[in-house]
Amino acid sequence: MKKNISFPYVERDVSWMYFNRRVLQEACKENVPLLERLSFLGIYSNNLDEFFRVRVASQNRIIEWAGKQNVKEAKVAKSVVRQIAKLNSVYLKDYEAAISGVYDALRKENICLISDREVTEDQLEFIREYYADRLDGLIVPIWFSAVKHLDYESDQSIYLAVRSTRKGASGNTVYDYSYFELPVQSCGRFVRLPDKDGKSYIMYLDDVVRCSMPRIFAGSGCDSFESYAFKFTRDAEMEIDDNQRSGIIQKVSKGLKNRKKGEPLRVVYDGNMPQDLLRRVLGKLDLGRNDAVVEGGRYQNHKDLMKFPDCGRADLKYPPMPQIRTCPESIIGSVMQQDRFLHVPYHSFSYFLGLLHEAAVDRNVKSIKITLYRLAKDSRVIKALASAARNGKKVVAVVELLARFDEESNMVWAQKLQDAGVKVIFGVEGLKVHSKVVHIGMKKGADIACVSTGNFHEGNARAYTDCIMMTASKRIADEVDTLFDFIEKPYLPVRFKELLVSPNDMKKKFVSLIDAEIKNHKAGKPAYIKVKINHITEPVMVEKLYQAAAAGVPVDLLVRGNCSLSTKKLPEKQHLKICGIIDRYLEHSRIFIFAAGGAEKVFIGSADWMPRNLDNRIEVVAPVYDPTLKIEMKRIVDYGLRDVCQGRIVDGSGENLPWQSDDPLPCGSQKALYEYYKSTGYGK
Repeated sequence: MKKNISFPYVERDVSWMYFNRRVLQEACKENVPLLERLSFLGIYSNNLDEFFRVRVASQNRIIEWAGKQNVKEAKVAKSVVRQIAKLNSVYLKDYEAAISGVYDALRKENICLISDREVTEDQLEFIREYYADRLDGLIVPIWFSAVKHLDYESDQSIYLAVRSTRKGASGNTVYDYSYFELPVQSCGRFVRLPDKDGKSYIMYLDDVVRCSMPRIFAGSGCDSFESYAFKFTRDAEMEIDDNQRSGIIQKVSKGLKNRKKGEPLRVVYDGNMPQDLLRRVLGKLDLGRNDAVVEGGRYQNHKDLMKFPDCGRADLKYPPMPQIRTCPESIIGSVMQQDRFLHVPYHSFSYFLGLLHEAAVDRNVKSIKITLYRLAKDSRVIKALASAARNGKKVVAVVELLARFDEESNMVWAQKLQDAGVKVIFGVEGLKVHSKVVHIGMKKGADIACVSTGNFHEGNARAYTDCIMMTASKRIADEVDTLFDFIEKPYLPVRFKELLVSPNDMKKKFVSLIDAEIKNHKAGKPAYIKVKINHITEPVMVEKLYQAAAAGVPVDLLVRGNCSLSTKKLPEKQHLKICGIIDRYLEHSRIFIFAAGGAEKVFIGSADWMPRNLDNRIEVVAPVYDPTLKIEMKRIVDYGLRDVCQGRIVDGSGENLPWQSDDPLPCGSQKALYEYYKSTGYGK
């Protein structure tokens, strides 16, 4: 809880709304390819769903359980929820307009999204056959009168609420009310109809189903149908019962089951839904006074736009950027010679996989230790670790079972690792293990350590920008090895000289680095702070950055998401500038640069500057010592600060105006970095 903040501070969840608006703004840019604009609209919708499931749910919980001890906190939460509702209402109108605009532009490109009101007889015949082949038996209506609450329905689904009519015994018209889930998991959200006259035709599954109502309600006696979409969001907080005398896996399993029955806290519905039908929908959801009821358009759950059919139109997508690959004879040997780095997705993640595979068979390797937070569906990392264990290596995997929304998957992977002979550690009670590190122990010669800014996840490595440093530096490798001892026995006293480790002393060391810049500036020595990070909300760090800027230290930040700093009303003489970049890849790497009086210090790692990262998680940030790697890390930050194509000004106002630079790049920073890597090879 934040106490007695006397400096400008933007609440975390309000700043997140500003971030998501930047995603929406990207979807509105006419120079972004049309199908990519649709994808951004899907990302915006998916982000918003998760935001309500997690963050808004947390704010509501604070309000509902407010007592005498946290009246101030509840007051802040109420204010935040009101601001979110207001912003969401404004952004929703922009969102609906953006979708309509992109659909109109697609039609001009002969990609036509049609509704059930526009189908021809030929298309209707195709739909009848499609229903018989794919949908028959998947849709079974439930009468509203037959259920008390929507307790078992998933908030990952879309529902159609139906008002149907039939003739009563006396010949009068009788209304019936029902609902059913759209089978998106089985059939996808979009159905491509046969092309005609050089045009591609696509329908929402919603409308395909609307064309099929007589078959769905066969035997009900109903003869006319109106259907309207709705979706809802549940509280995604997972309660872990620490009083259980069962193991952590059993506790998490029970928590997952409880999450699926979380309280509904937001519903979005078709604004044309008749009031009598809407009353039945809302009545079954049992919403509280702080929950959101949002009037939307005809179609809900736009996250499916990320999978919109491309109709073979590669010209309406980003031009390909094939990953840069290299195949040295020995990756272990190359790291022994000099520190190496990967910057995915520009560089191929296969280089890191190759390191693990080589370690699994190298007779000189005695052990592999790794932290795992999120893993790909068909993880090659897991296969390499399992093979290493079967080859007699000592393999230790720290698996974080409380990685939100990946808990179930991680339990499955943990079991597979244990079956292969891997020693699995389920983190530290009360602390999520969010660090991304590997230690490879050698029988002879130097050990190897890897420090990453992102997960060891093949899928993420194709969509997120992350850096992986691989080094044989003894001072770093030894401390990474010690970290695993600390995770296994967190209550033993341990000091890290090289690594910045939370919750031990990372915050303290970052504060010390900022204080050193202030001191150096006053002494006339080189002083500046440059940081690339996902989120900054930790009050101590926010205050220290204000202090540095007020003292005259130039502070330049690249912040993708939450940012609690407000720079709009700072004096002009204070150099505190913040840029947020939204582009084809999700900016995810964390890089910290301090002038240090001329002896520049560069760090990379997994930690954002948030209370959870600095106080409640095990995070690792490591120094970059290799001169070549330092140059490359600085290049990444420098290119971001020169990105006037994709950058937006983050100043706490939510305006998200275009970024400005005295030395602008001719293109976006992501494209510029890719072209640089392609021209120079893999880098060091």
